[in-house]
Amino acid sequence: MTKKRTALSLFSGAGGMDIGVMQAGFEIMACIEVDPYACETLRTNITRENRTTRVIEDDIRNIDPFTLMAELGLQPGELDLLYGGPPCQPFSQIGKRQSLDDDRGLLLFEMVRFAEVFRPRVVLTEQVRGLLSATDELNRRGGVFKLLIERLEASGYVSKWQLINAQLINAADYGVPQLRQRIFIVSMLGSNTFQFPLPTHSPLTKANSLFSLLPYVTVGEALQGLGKPCEKRDGYVPEDSHIDITPEGDRHRIDGVPEGSYLAEQIHFPKERRGNLTKKDTTKFKRLSRYQPANTLRCGEIFF
Repeated sequence: MTKKRTALSLFSGAGGMDIGVMQAGFEIMACIEVDPYACETLRTNITRENRTTRVIEDDIRNIDPFTLMAELGLQPGELDLLYGGPPCQPFSQIGKRQSLDDDRGLLLFEMVRFAEVFRPRVVLTEQVRGLLSATDELNRRGGVFKLLIERLEASGYVSKWQLINAQLINAADYGVPQLRQRIFIVSMLGSNTFQFPLPTHSPLTKANSLFSLLPYVTVGEALQGLGKPCEKRDGYVPEDSHIDITPEGDRHRIDGVPEGSYLAEQIHFPKERRGNLTKKDTTKFKRLSRYQPANTLRCGEIFF
């Protein structure tokens, strides 16, 4: 019987990256996550799937990688994959972009701290596009990204990152029904032979050309067959968790907004219905189009 490759998940969130890692054939030995609700989700899914993954609910800065490595029964170099998506708020283009002046920005280098101890064969880091231009302590544009690469290389890792669509990998190019652009950094110990997979999908306007790719997967295709959600009731959660929690006031405000449009654009609506929204609020109270991929969901927003 072939032994599964091992992986350690940092900044696990609710386990989105974990799904892909498991689909690639890895056994996730442990997840490190500080948010209690995300940890509850992780534990629920681990139990449901009868896995043995350990969930460590703590600030990653409190974790001693030497102790954790011993607890997992590993020696340096035995871990196959160390991966994670550190907090993106310090580098996000819609945030304050405080970079390393934000304590969360320094969490990016926890990937290096754990790699120096575990010596995994591969380190996979995911971040927002803003990392490419984030300034370092000397205010040098792109300085944070350069520093991360330098520290990985100083630890013996050779990094390779792919620029698609001018600089990024777009999830929609690989069959995900969402326009989500992120940078992925793959670092391998000693040498780097990794090749990023070629896109499998493209916008419909390009999908009709010679040797075309599949068209983007749309919101309508993703939700097809889902059915109506259950009404919200205290203490009741259906098996598929498909439950409508939309406040009555929000139902009223979104009513009449066309697919693919947003509330602020409906200048024929009464001003009190549009509230304080401005022309720039193109993603607030937005109704997705069933004929397009979804937008990337941002903090503090929700799509209809």
